[in-house]
Amino acid sequence: MASGKTHPHSIKLATILSFLPGLGQLYNRRYIKGSIFLVITFSFFMVFYDILNVGYWGLFTLGEIPTVDDSRVLLSQGIIALIVTSFAITFYVINIIDARRDAKKIQSGLEITSLKAAFVNAWDASFPYLLTGPGLFLLIFVVIFPLLFMAFLAFTNYTLMNSPPKNLLEWVGFDNFKALLTIPMWRNTFFSVLSWTLIWTFVATTLQIGLAMYLAMIVNDSRVKMKKLIRTVLILPWAVPGFVTILIFTALFNDNFGAINRDILIPLFGSGVPWLSDPFWTRVALIGIQTWLGFPFVFALFTGVLQSISQEWYEAANMDGASSIQKFKFITFPHLMFATAPLLIMQYASNFNNFNIIYLFNQGGPAVKNQNAGGSDILISWVYDLTFESSQFSIAAAISLILGLIVAVFAFFQFRKTASFKEGGKM
Repeated sequence: MASGKTHPHSIKLATILSFLPGLGQLYNRRYIKGSIFLVITFSFFMVFYDILNVGYWGLFTLGEIPTVDDSRVLLSQGIIALIVTSFAITFYVINIIDARRDAKKIQSGLEITSLKAAFVNAWDASFPYLLTGPGLFLLIFVVIFPLLFMAFLAFTNYTLMNSPPKNLLEWVGFDNFKALLTIPMWRNTFFSVLSWTLIWTFVATTLQIGLAMYLAMIVNDSRVKMKKLIRTVLILPWAVPGFVTILIFTALFNDNFGAINRDILIPLFGSGVPWLSDPFWTRVALIGIQTWLGFPFVFALFTGVLQSISQEWYEAANMDGASSIQKFKFITFPHLMFATAPLLIMQYASNFNNFNIIYLFNQGGPAVKNQNAGGSDILISWVYDLTFESSQFSIAAAISLILGLIVAVFAFFQFRKTASFKEGGKM
């Protein structure tokens, strides 16, 4: 409660003193809290001094003595030092804000919350964060740490020829990214793979969505009988593990003994199609397989949405003399997109990184002249080849960074669409 007068307590001095965590709280007569902050501060430097010292030295130098200093280990320690520093900075900022807030209360004559009451309030406010804390900790070292390690590798010269610990890595700035745009072999391969990745993503995903929409609308028609049986049959491809389906299709599309060539194309046309040896036909086969694999999930989505559309809309449209195309354009399609657009956008993002089908079908092949990627390789499968086959770790990391930025744009757009739909649902 306010006493109606102010006290000569300096907010500025409390803020300045809090630059050493704990002193600002002691100035505010929060002796227990100030002591705790001081103990935490000194304990932090005692425990983490060596980690931070070695970590930042290794991050800047990547080692000085070959066979003794392992650049990969030093880089890892440097990233850990950065993560620890980020937590320390967060604590430091909270300490300054806390000291400044209490100083304002004292200057205004307000009663300072007791330590017990502050602990109770903090417990109530932080309980959800306490529950999610272990997950956050796991996320940092399972997701964020590898991503940071990959991002830093993109700016080094890490290849099989200078692999640590026999050799030391060096920081090369944006040389790896420049190589992708200037060196002919890298440039040709990069733009070829990128263009195919975009075509693959757009065509395969659009076809699976279009097929799912078409089938869902047919099955939802009131004239169709045995709807449950038909829906069950159409969803069956979703129930079979994807890798099993891909391996079966690999055998079916085999140039020599595959059933598609042997039992269908050769008897009808006298010759088969080089599904696995010609890049164009490999891509056609991949798009067809992905359409088969992907449409059941979207079909299930569309089926649920179509059943939720009120028939009164269609009855009113019939009374106004609307055609089937007009009913689809102004009733069916808007409802489908309103309910499923965020998920459909993520279908595009998922296929953009769809490694399984590319690798299991033909390992990204067939080979292409003057390129170090296969004819059906997309960016993610090319990165796999560069990492595990060619040991071009730094170039693979640079491509992964570009790939991550592209996917992040997809994800950002998806989250924006989700928020807009939630707001639209409240109107």
